[in-house]
Amino acid sequence: MDLRQLEYFVAVAEERNFTRAAERVHISQSGVSAQIRQLERELGAELFDRSARTTVLTVAGKAALGPARAALAAAGAVGQAVGEVTDLIRGRLTVGMVIGCTLTPLFEALAAFHRTHPGVEISLLEDNSERLAEEVRAGSIELALVGTAAPAPEGLESLTIVSERLVVAVPAGHPLTKPKRITLRDVCAHPIVCMPPGTGLRTVFDRACAAQDLHPVITLQASASDAIAELAARGLGVAVLSESMAARYGDRLGGRIIEDAQAPALLSLVWRDTQTPAVREFVAYARRAFTAPR
Repeated sequence: MDLRQLEYFVAVAEERNFTRAAERVHISQSGVSAQIRQLERELGAELFDRSARTTVLTVAGKAALGPARAALAAAGAVGQAVGEVTDLIRGRLTVGMVIGCTLTPLFEALAAFHRTHPGVEISLLEDNSERLAEEVRAGSIELALVGTAAPAPEGLESLTIVSERLVVAVPAGHPLTKPKRITLRDVCAHPIVCMPPGTGLRTVFDRACAAQDLHPVITLQASASDAIAELAARGLGVAVLSESMAARYGDRLGGRIIEDAQAPALLSLVWRDTQTPAVREFVAYARRAFTAPR
C-alpha cells in the first residue's frame, strides 16, 4: 500500500466515477483502476461496488475512507513542516523600505531575524510607498515598510507602526506661526514643500485638500524629510510633514498641527495574506521590535 493508491481511492470515492477521478489525478482511467485493484488485493476486500450505475463504496470502502484521508493529510503535513524548516534554513527574504526612512526598530528586527536564521538571504531595497505596496501584491518582495493613508492597504495584511497627524513646519517669523489654529486653507495660501505623489503622507494631504476643493501649489518635492525641512528653513515654502518628522527639526522649524486634516498619516509594515514561513517569522520579530519599550 502506498500514498498514491490512497490518493486514487479517495479521488474515486469523492468523484463517484473512475473517469472523473482519473482526470482529477491526471492519469489514465486504466491506471486508476489498476492501482485500486492492487489496493483491494492488499487489503483483502473490495472497496467499490462496481455493479451499480454509479461507483459507490462498499462497507469496507466506507470504513477505509476516513483513515485514507487522514493518511494523506498527515503526509501533506510532513511535507509542509519540512518545507517550512528548509525555507528558514536557506530561504530568501526581500524587505522594502520607503525612501528616507530610518526607523531603528526595523533594523533591529532584521538583525534579530538574521541571528536566528543566518541561512536566510536578506535583501533591503528602497522605493516610494505606492510602488513598494504594488511589489508586495505582485510577490516581487515579501514585505515592505510603507507610508499609507489606510490602516490596511487593499489586498494586504498590515501592522501599523506610526499613526500621526499632518503638520505644517515653518521657520521663525513666518506668518503661520501667529494664528492659534491652522487650517488647510491657511496652509494652501503659501507655496508648499512636501513629499511626491506615491508616498503615504502626500496621499493623505492630497485627499484632505480634495475634500475641501483646495488646490495647493506644490513648489518643491523631495522624498526625504531632511531635504523638505532644509528647503522650508530657507524660506522656499512651508513644509508638510508628520508630527514626528517635524519634531526632528525643532531647532529651525516650528511645527503646527493642521487642525482640519483629521486623517492620520500611517507608517505600516505590509505583506500578502499568503505568508511564507520566513515572512511569518519576520513579522513576529517586527511586532516585538516595534512594541518594545524605548
